[in-house]
Amino acid sequence: MTIEASAPTRIDLAGGTVDIWPLYLFHPGAQTLNVAINLTANCKIIPRSDNIVSIESKDTNTFVETSLDKLKETRELELLVRIIDFFQPKTGLTLITECNAPAGSGLGGSSTLDIAVCGALNHFTKRNYSKGEILTIAKNLETQVIRVPAGDQDYYPAMYGGVNVMHLMVEGVKREALEINLQELENHLVLCYTGKPHFSGTNNWEITKNHIDGDKSIFALFDRICDITSEMRLALIAGNITKVASLLDQEWQTRKELAPGVSTPKIEELMLIARQAGSLAAKVCGAGGGGCVTFLVPPDKKLAISKAISQAGGQVLDCHLVSQGLEVKEV
Repeated sequence: MTIEASAPTRIDLAGGTVDIWPLYLFHPGAQTLNVAINLTANCKIIPRSDNIVSIESKDTNTFVETSLDKLKETRELELLVRIIDFFQPKTGLTLITECNAPAGSGLGGSSTLDIAVCGALNHFTKRNYSKGEILTIAKNLETQVIRVPAGDQDYYPAMYGGVNVMHLMVEGVKREALEINLQELENHLVLCYTGKPHFSGTNNWEITKNHIDGDKSIFALFDRICDITSEMRLALIAGNITKVASLLDQEWQTRKELAPGVSTPKIEELMLIARQAGSLAAKVCGAGGGGCVTFLVPPDKKLAISKAISQAGGQVLDCHLVSQGLEVKEV
């Protein structure tokens, strides 16, 4: 019995970084808004009859082999090792992973792979954790590995797919699924990889520390991002793409003030070239400093804008919005 699992990555439209606990607790009404895309993270579990654990990461071209009783001593592929150790399988296994999003893309690839592997191991070990419990487990395990607080938003599109609003409240995170026309939104989106990976923990941790230390300017920027996200939710529901584009631009201009390095000369160059070709708005995905940029464009100019971005050295990614989240099956 081989188990296969896949989960979608995401484009974050507004409200990123606000989703890091405890920051949202200081901003009543805080929301984060994103949409799932078909650049999936995938894994395969093949049972073994011994106690050997073999892990192959195709993305990093890394192979690790150890035993169940020595998992805690293994330092390579730490997130995957921690997930396996948490689920405590009774027999050995071979785990093979691969993500279709570029490394360091800002599309939540590591968190998405985390969800896929947790979902597969939940099935393999028959732990029967609920979707909500898997979300919590995945987030906490990744936090242990990156050693800085992890935001909530990446796990929700990976688990559920579709367009998600995370309402960040004292009671916890409540997901609202927006029932909008995915194809219509997709017609207005172009996703580009800048060619430079980013590490979200760096920017986000600096911002988190400044916020906790009482930086009033950071606090005010977070308030502004929360207001923009709330407005964008309403604009999406109304199908007002012109308003969504205006808010996307406002979110990006505000986000750039959070920390040095959120934007880069390459990001600014690609945004300028896209705007000259007819783009309505753009922002980085994730914490910035590299990774991907998402552009909102008129559908009739999508091809021309994509071509201009490519000629400027950006890698336009072939992706589609998806309503399906985590899938686990036996093959």
